[in-house]
Amino acid sequence: MTRPDPARRAWLAASLAAVALPFCFAGSAMAQTAIATPGWPAKPLRIIVGFPPGSSPDLTARTFSEPLSQALGQPVIVENKVGAGGNIGADAVAKATDGHTIGLFINGNLTIARLINPQLPYDPRKDLAPLSLIGVSPLVLTAPASQPDVPAGANGRAFLDAARRAGDRWSYGTPGVGTVGHLGTELLKARAGIAPVHVPYPGYPQVATGMLGGQLQMALLPPALALAQERTGKLRLIGVTSAGRSALAPGVASMAEVGVKDFNLEIWNAFAAPAGMAAPVRARLAGVLADIARSPDVRAKLFQQGWQTVGSSPEGLANRIDADTATLGRVIREQGIRAE
Repeated sequence: MTRPDPARRAWLAASLAAVALPFCFAGSAMAQTAIATPGWPAKPLRIIVGFPPGSSPDLTARTFSEPLSQALGQPVIVENKVGAGGNIGADAVAKATDGHTIGLFINGNLTIARLINPQLPYDPRKDLAPLSLIGVSPLVLTAPASQPDVPAGANGRAFLDAARRAGDRWSYGTPGVGTVGHLGTELLKARAGIAPVHVPYPGYPQVATGMLGGQLQMALLPPALALAQERTGKLRLIGVTSAGRSALAPGVASMAEVGVKDFNLEIWNAFAAPAGMAAPVRARLAGVLADIARSPDVRAKLFQQGWQTVGSSPEGLANRIDADTATLGRVIREQGIRAE
């Protein structure tokens, strides 16, 4: 057989490399970044959650712990550091230097926390690195099933008309100053031309109780809680706060359908790492977490917990952080909202 001349061999080598190159990049994020993180993880990975055991963020973190352990080959420990609306846990993640700590956060910790409280000991934008947006959920504008100011059987538009007439004689409840429920209702007030007075409560269950007792006329509630109370006939559902209808609240109109335009508000949870964690390690974690989130088993579990799964890239989460910070930051500035 005649050997190709040197020029021919060089051409063949270049051609084969060009064909193979796309396949080199077609592997999963885990496969690509594993090469870049030799020796990691060298010990158990810690997921810090700033909320108590049994809370929604805690349930999400524990849903990920086993598949994440299997993917990394090390135990994964969920640690609850409770307080200050999740900011104590967030601060612990921001200050972690062991290279084996990440956090599961709600949107407030990664977006408007420092706008609400300039004295916060961590800066979400500088001290935390986005990994993956995990799940999103709308809230549901909810009201008592029967109200003196609202005709029986009134639809969402009639309810909002009644709210406009009531002015500041109505009250709305939230889990506290600066929460998404609080800022979202302030945004709703501006968009819908209503003026109910804010009454903070310790948590969403207490807000629902306040409506059942007649102390509150409206509130934004998570879908699972709102639907449970609606099934008993005690609360009515006015509309979901997402851009369109949501699978998490079947049959409930969007806010656009009841006459509130340019209103889109969701609660979400996400994983982030200390900004000082090595970039190859963050890249590997981001790929693994997104893969786990999109797996059928975890997707089903998250839906049961009240989340529509995303499993984004770090860039996708960073874009969501920027967008929400801009929207809710405007509400904070216009209303002069500060931590109590």
